[in-house]
Amino acid sequence: MVSPLMAILLFFLVLPVGMILIVSFWQATEFSIIPAFSFENYEFLFGSSVTFRVFMNTFKYAVVTWVFTLLIGFTVAYFLAFHVRTQRWQIALFLLCTIPFWTSNIIRMISWIPFLGRNGIANSALMSWGVTDRPLEWLLFSDFAVILAFVHLYTLFMGVPIFNTMMRIDKSLIEAARDAGANGAQILWNVIVPLTKPGIMIGTIFVITLVMGDFITVRFMSGSQSANVGRLISNDIALLAYPSAAATAIVLLCTVLIVIATLLRFVDIRKEL
Repeated sequence: MVSPLMAILLFFLVLPVGMILIVSFWQATEFSIIPAFSFENYEFLFGSSVTFRVFMNTFKYAVVTWVFTLLIGFTVAYFLAFHVRTQRWQIALFLLCTIPFWTSNIIRMISWIPFLGRNGIANSALMSWGVTDRPLEWLLFSDFAVILAFVHLYTLFMGVPIFNTMMRIDKSLIEAARDAGANGAQILWNVIVPLTKPGIMIGTIFVITLVMGDFITVRFMSGSQSANVGRLISNDIALLAYPSAAATAIVLLCTVLIVIATLLRFVDIRKEL
């Protein structure tokens, strides 16, 4: 019974990754790809300061996005799970949160450009309120714009697992903590957060993997002034430097797997799955 699934995973996962691994050891010139075993692609990656800065930039985007998506996703999930009394309203409000995700990621991302632009709605409102006397240049084509777009795109991937986990919490545990004299903050920190850890970890894995593999958001929202590992791979592919792109992809894959393995040591998400 497992063989069909194993065949699918072998054909669509193991073989492509294995091919990328093989190509990552090939050599390339300006005009051709040489299928000869070599470590030069990895030597260039690990010996380049540019690669180090790009990876650090990628981690920065992932960590900052994770913090904001966790705060927003946890807050929304907490409100829906514990402050909305009826299941009908919980479902209705949850579906309302998903409305922006009915459109393409590209459309939702590009929609921020006229809002954050020099003559956009945000700058016009700030100047009309007297907050600033000139347009703020850092609102668009900056790290701020990149992180804002990431948070907008991926908050739902954090909120859904947390909401699903919170809905499974036995409300009698909260009542017992309240009867024992715990205040709201103590109940949140000592009861709700520990029981929500599986959902937080699942959302964390989603957000970190999506952000670290994304490249189009960084390209558009930074105005091509910033880069992450995904853009590095995209640029190599555009230059037909497939071995270099494959090596970067393998390093990125290993990095993401290490991060996920580290996260899984803190909580057993199999209970949630």
